[in-house]
Amino acid sequence: MELRIRRFNKSDIESLVEILTLNSQYGYPAIDGPDAMERVYTCQAAVFLVAETETPCGFIRAVYDGSRALIHLLSVHPNYQHRGIGTALVNAVCKEFSHQGAPSVSATVTEQSVGFWEKQGFKRTPAFLVLKESI
Repeated sequence: MELRIRRFNKSDIESLVEILTLNSQYGYPAIDGPDAMERVYTCQAAVFLVAETETPCGFIRAVYDGSRALIHLLSVHPNYQHRGIGTALVNAVCKEFSHQGAPSVSATVTEQSVGFWEKQGFKRTPAFLVLKESI
């Protein structure tokens, strides 16, 4: 399996929605759906990377605003999990942020995924994420 990590392009949307759905991560289409992906694509502060073999098999979405770097979303197709793809995506986005001058990076995670993040060198903090759905 030859893995390639590249920038997102609009033709990835259908595959990425499928990956989110298979991982039960598609609970907020307004935030993570096709329209949101297109908005992120045009955002200068965003880093949106896709891992692929023959087709997209995972992706990571993150942002650095000049002060804080944050990984918002990491998702790998269930058939490709435990093969180093998530780690490769995290490393790629961290490298990108390092080149941009970010001193550190945080990630939004779930209880189910926190072990993965700790293996990547992330530490738990007392902060947590809250959401206001309609603004």
